[in-house]
Amino acid sequence: MSVAASNGESISVWGLGPAQLHDRYWASRGVQVVRQGESSQIVDGAELFLLIEPRSIALFDLTRPIDVFCWSKPLLLYVRLRDRRQAEYRERAVVGDHNRFVRFERIYGGASSTRVALTCRRDVARLWQDAPTPGQAWRTLRNHFEPSEREVISIPGHLYDVSEDQDLIAFGRRLAQLWRRPDSTISRPRAAGALSDVWIDPDSHVPDGARLLGPVWVGAGRSIDPARSVVGPCILWDDPHKRPAPETLSWDRIEPVISPNYVVRPRKTSSLGRGGKRLFDIAFAIVALLLTLPLYPLIMLAIWLEDRGPIFFTHRRQTIGGREFPCIKFRSMRVGADGMKQQLRPQNQADGPQFYIESDPRLTRVGSFIRDWNLDELPQFLNVLMGHMSVVGPRPSPNSENQFCPGWREARLSVRPGITGLWQVMRTRRAGTDFQEWIKYDIQYVEKTSLFLDLWIIARTIRILIVGSHVTRPAETSDVAVASA
Repeated sequence: MSVAASNGESISVWGLGPAQLHDRYWASRGVQVVRQGESSQIVDGAELFLLIEPRSIALFDLTRPIDVFCWSKPLLLYVRLRDRRQAEYRERAVVGDHNRFVRFERIYGGASSTRVALTCRRDVARLWQDAPTPGQAWRTLRNHFEPSEREVISIPGHLYDVSEDQDLIAFGRRLAQLWRRPDSTISRPRAAGALSDVWIDPDSHVPDGARLLGPVWVGAGRSIDPARSVVGPCILWDDPHKRPAPETLSWDRIEPVISPNYVVRPRKTSSLGRGGKRLFDIAFAIVALLLTLPLYPLIMLAIWLEDRGPIFFTHRRQTIGGREFPCIKFRSMRVGADGMKQQLRPQNQADGPQFYIESDPRLTRVGSFIRDWNLDELPQFLNVLMGHMSVVGPRPSPNSENQFCPGWREARLSVRPGITGLWQVMRTRRAGTDFQEWIKYDIQYVEKTSLFLDLWIIARTIRILIVGSHVTRPAETSDVAVASA
């Protein structure tokens, strides 16, 4: 029996067929999927439109396309997907009357096309949607734009055919791996635990003794035998007799991300203003070092007694203009924590380039304490004195993270990074929104920077440290650096 009808929706999880799951995945990234010939509303809330053929669903990394939109600003971006499955083949059993076996049929490649398109223009999405055939849709796009208005890139990705059973199975496995927070645009799934990548439907039966090794998605009406193990990545589709009604997607409830065409306008400051800020930083850093200096021997002794490792570690971060500097901290993690990070990466709870795990096992007991109270960052006042950092500014990040969003990168590197900043005191820690808030507040700071804003952030930081320091602790954003004694 085939699992897929011609539209790929005879199977579902949480009431949504494969194509609908695909559309929700892209919606969680601010992208509306627009199919040729399919009648649907072109929404106002989308930041990009993914133009795709009716039988296709696509998965690829959006980082490079966003980079192209930020720098080249094309009206249309053709994306050619290099899918390694296209060089392979698969076999399908062909049956005749009464489901009798006839022959095996060898099928080469995956979906019928290896290209999609992206645009930020609603009128272009409508042109694509209204075309009578896929071929006519591509010709319409080609004729509508001058060569200077369009770009072509080739990136790794996967394009699946919704009418092919094996494609749908492969798509389900891949989607479960990629999409760590399906609850961002689907209301039914519930996480099996705080650190779990197992998502279950409320109408499923998953006993406490069941072993689900994620990523695993459990659909409505499914019952798991406690004596058996389910090993992901996989999707246990809805029981066809208990399939819930598909819910409506509300675009206005999706947390927006920075628009590819958003232009950051850092606030211009005079040489006098920049000099005043620098003098303030030096004075504040000297006072802070004098007040906290008695803590240094105690922290250093505690770190050394626990595991006899280095006291400090440094990591290469970027400051104003993209120049790199060694960011200094008291070491809070075990020796060899970098290797542990690779093993723990599947448990990452952060939604951007950061790395964050609640109750991180890499932390030492002393490290956990000094991180909770932000004492590990005290040596960064030395970075302030050396001119690498400011007291207030965007959080210092390495080059690998600053490449994640070009518009954000250019904004945050227009000022010195800070020990504290607007993001640290304003973030909500809502699941799936932390990186978006990081971008939002960094940009807001560079566009509205002033001495008054810096004083307000410092006052709020002190208040939070006194009331409860743990609420402002940012995610660990980079690999553990080479320690220096």
